[in-house]
Amino acid sequence: MLEREEILAMQAVPKRIYVEGHGCSASLADTEILRGIIEQGGYDLVENESSADLSVLVTCSVKSVTEQRMLGRIRDLSKGGNKLIVAGCLPKADPAKIEKIKANLSMVGPGNLDRILPTIESTLSGQRMVSLESQRLVKVGMPRSRLNSVVGIVEISSGCLSSCTFCQVKLVKGTVFSYPENQIAEEARSFVAQGAKEIWLTSTDNAAYGKDSKTSLPSLIRKVCSIPGDFKVRIGMMNPLLTRRFAGDLIECFKHEKVFKFLHLPVQSGSDRILKEMQRGYEVDDYYDIVNAFRQSIPRVTLSTDMIVGFPSETEQEFLESQELLKRTRPDVVNISRFGARDGTKAARMSDQIDSETSKGRSARMTVLVKQIQREVNSKWVGWNGRVLIDELVDGAAVGRNSFYKPCLFKDLAADLLGKEVSARIVDYTSSTLRGFITESILGQ
Repeated sequence: MLEREEILAMQAVPKRIYVEGHGCSASLADTEILRGIIEQGGYDLVENESSADLSVLVTCSVKSVTEQRMLGRIRDLSKGGNKLIVAGCLPKADPAKIEKIKANLSMVGPGNLDRILPTIESTLSGQRMVSLESQRLVKVGMPRSRLNSVVGIVEISSGCLSSCTFCQVKLVKGTVFSYPENQIAEEARSFVAQGAKEIWLTSTDNAAYGKDSKTSLPSLIRKVCSIPGDFKVRIGMMNPLLTRRFAGDLIECFKHEKVFKFLHLPVQSGSDRILKEMQRGYEVDDYYDIVNAFRQSIPRVTLSTDMIVGFPSETEQEFLESQELLKRTRPDVVNISRFGARDGTKAARMSDQIDSETSKGRSARMTVLVKQIQREVNSKWVGWNGRVLIDELVDGAAVGRNSFYKPCLFKDLAADLLGKEVSARIVDYTSSTLRGFITESILGQ
């Protein structure tokens, strides 16, 4: 039988918490915030679920295939009575699917991160807690435990202004809620002081920032770029609907030496009829206009876009129009998604759903085209000399980004390069990376 002192000592040992995050950069920011709050609450963060007293899974529900992967992880992490809290977008979008796996799992929505400590305490004691109510939580200035010391992810708003028929985001996060500009800049300043070399400005739609608070994305970019220090700013995804209205001002911001020349502009389809069915609010020519304007001012700007194939009623000709758009604009990055009906969305209720075999075939054909375009685009970087910021170490190799946010891989390099800026030469390429070697000593610390 344990003595009283032994029992008290056992109770004093911090509980071990495993946190696993999935999804977009905003979801990764939420993961870092949860880790920071948990650590500040006196718990120990561990890197493996097998050594944890409780796991927190930060989920994504943007695609059907992603949702299925999340449900699989929920099954894995809750096996054998293991204690689990499901956080992120999935519990807010469809808690019933989680409860079908295990009825007593605790849940925390993306707007309820401040409830994680009482939820952990309740779950550890065997009591379920669910916090999914909608609330406007300012997510800047909260505790952080960063996943990458080089990267500071700054979420600038939640929700969006669009009403896309295929998307659950509006259902999960509501209309846009922009965080205060000064507080965003202060968080960026704090990350730079901590050694961050990349500041990612992220949200559901960066172009919607400030529409509810009498400011704008260009204003925010200028404020962040005015912070002293040696760092780069990456501007996250922007819907063409709103981007077209201030493209000129935005281009001037992109010319700043601290801003990565990286434009993430998801077009989703090359067909005006399909864009109208998606309720995207713009036409293909609007997309062309924005891309052309950027390339006239910043010729080598890295273009990233998203495409959905197999949207309800999409014809073969309309798919070919999407292919043609890719051939004309030649993006560096294309995120291809096969349409998957998301619960609660208008598109899920549309007639003329495309059969799986057709959408798979279109996705495969588009993938072949995209890889061909990417190889051709990347081949033009061979012989380039310039500065590269090392922001990741993968399997013994260093991966960095040049000023156009192009991924550059260098093999067999020491770990102490992380966060350093080097001078490099590109000598080879794949469809996804540039490859080269360091030509001079480290330029920045």
